[in-house]
Amino acid sequence: MNKKAFYLGLFTVVAWGSSFAAIRVSLLGGYSPGHLVLTRFIVASLVFILYALWPGTKIRLPAKQDIGKILLLGFAGISIYHFGLTYGEQTVSAGTAGLFIATVPIFTSIIAVIFLSEKISRLGWIGMTIGLSGVALITIGSSEGALEVSVGAWFIIIAVISTSIFFVFQKPLFNRYTPVELTAYFTWAGTLPFLYFTPGLLHEIQGATLEATLSTIYMGVIPATIAYVTWSTALSIADAGAVSSLLYIEPVVAILVAWVWLQELPSGLSMIGGVIAVLSVIAVNWEAMRRRSPLQEKSSQA
Repeated sequence: MNKKAFYLGLFTVVAWGSSFAAIRVSLLGGYSPGHLVLTRFIVASLVFILYALWPGTKIRLPAKQDIGKILLLGFAGISIYHFGLTYGEQTVSAGTAGLFIATVPIFTSIIAVIFLSEKISRLGWIGMTIGLSGVALITIGSSEGALEVSVGAWFIIIAVISTSIFFVFQKPLFNRYTPVELTAYFTWAGTLPFLYFTPGLLHEIQGATLEATLSTIYMGVIPATIAYVTWSTALSIADAGAVSSLLYIEPVVAILVAWVWLQELPSGLSMIGGVIAVLSVIAVNWEAMRRRSPLQEKSSQA
């Protein structure tokens, strides 16, 4: 991974990691989950519209046969994911939410096996089983000692599963569109369901604190748009596996930002679960890369 890809990827991960605390700030500052996601993605959609209209840039219209798939994936990857995460953070701390999201690769692998018939070795299954036990510990730890899992934790788990579905089924579209184009399509498609929360939006913005509103605008401009562009650029100029390894830093950033900004820390049990989950993801990916290396060497020699 060259320096440019590293810095672009690192910027992206820091921006995405900071969004967990920013969501909490906006919620605590007067925004409801519905109005928060609507405001955030109106901003993000406008940024992509400006980008599309900017001289020298070009975002093509999607082909008719892809529109239905783009709408469904935008609903899963933007609408369900961000509403679930935002609603969940009403009761789940920002750092704990970051730990939950770090488990996305586990669910992505499971969905790919079920729907795409992808193969996973015995070691891979063992790693994912250990990772799921880490998810269970994060969930129990987020419930603050209660015997039943909090509603917020369930919403974030739904968000994790929905974004995993999004990651799996968007892959074929990369053969026909650039990452920036797809991000714009998904952002616009995912914003449409949020329009349901339009009534009362202006009144809530007026009643929210300045910090909450600035935090919401920040999430719309940086994590939801610019960070996606820098991420797609990093992926285009370096090895995808190397760049994606930076995602392991995201929960660490989420915890640090939440600690500095909100004086919040996940429970000890959630931290242990997060470490177990992240280590299992690293182990599974390491094993997958190890198996790919001999194949790559053979293809280069052929």
